[in-house]
Amino acid sequence: MMKMRSLPVTLLVLLMATILASSCGFRRKKYENPIDKDTQQPDKVLFDKAIKDIEKGRYEVARLTLNTLMNTYDTSEFLAKAKLAIADSWMREGGSHALAQAEAEYKDFILFYPTMEESAEAQEKVCDIHLRQMEKPDRDLTHALRAEDECRNLLLQFPNSQFAPQVEQKLRNIQEVIAEAEYRVGEYYYRRGSFPSAANRLESMVNHYPLYSNADEALWLVGDAYGKLGARFRDQSAIAYQRIVRDYPLSEYVEPAKKILREMEKEVPEPDPVAVARMQFELENASKTGMMHSFWGMFRKSPDTHTAAKSGKPAMTALRPTIPVSVPSAEVVAGGGSADVTVSTVDSSNSALDTQPDARANPPKPEPPKEQKKQ
Repeated sequence: MMKMRSLPVTLLVLLMATILASSCGFRRKKYENPIDKDTQQPDKVLFDKAIKDIEKGRYEVARLTLNTLMNTYDTSEFLAKAKLAIADSWMREGGSHALAQAEAEYKDFILFYPTMEESAEAQEKVCDIHLRQMEKPDRDLTHALRAEDECRNLLLQFPNSQFAPQVEQKLRNIQEVIAEAEYRVGEYYYRRGSFPSAANRLESMVNHYPLYSNADEALWLVGDAYGKLGARFRDQSAIAYQRIVRDYPLSEYVEPAKKILREMEKEVPEPDPVAVARMQFELENASKTGMMHSFWGMFRKSPDTHTAAKSGKPAMTALRPTIPVSVPSAEVVAGGGSADVTVSTVDSSNSALDTQPDARANPPKPEPPKEQKKQ
């Protein structure tokens, strides 16, 4: 009986030991940029020791070791790797302060070693720093805009890098969030009846981010907003509906847009074959989500980017605000005049300066003091 009772206890102890050992193994994350060269040089020994400390979470000790390497062996072949490892240690440590330090270290690395392949990797990690801190579209967009700038910088500075394709997809995800924020603002204006502001905001967003997943719906609101502004904006309304038919041919708004165009007696364009292929590719490669995806999304700080485009060239410039159509043009002013400021030469032939005597030749006599006047 004693053996029968002790057996489950032994199995339980072995199971707990296995779980503890596996959890310790998961906690240790292997460093991505090791030096495989097997040597006993002192700078290499210092680098290996620092990497082990980074993998075990001893970031302060690792940074002290790496700084010792850089200060003692200033001509070491491992100098660039050591500087990059310092930035990686800050990024692994996490937190707003550590991430700010990591960004500064990555920027220094790019400045000192602009031609190394690791510089593109450092620029990608700068983008990831802001990507990790990016919030939902209805909140602060500071990190989203910074992430867009940093990812765009990598594609401009290192277009042939091995990191360019994955950064291009990250940029599409980021721009999906920014476009969603712009769409929500434009939709708010539309629901409030501010149709000039709605049309301006939504049209500018679609022009700049045509890969946005709800661009067809945004154009539908643009067409309706222009239609509510009167006959003067009839052509702008028709252009919005025509863009739905031509550029988003698989959209659910295509048939209603065609119907409105026929009622307006406007041309119904043919769908663009490139747009058809792109939308078909997006439908076939759409990210699958579970049943609880929307529920758990309420508790996540990070934005949902599963609807972002998987193909197409992302926008390579920043979004700039435009002027609503309700604001009069600078050329149109009251009375039919012109608001332009011009410069012309003044004809001085009949000027008073030329025809009248110089007043400085006979200056007026000074008046006597008040006391002398009384005498």
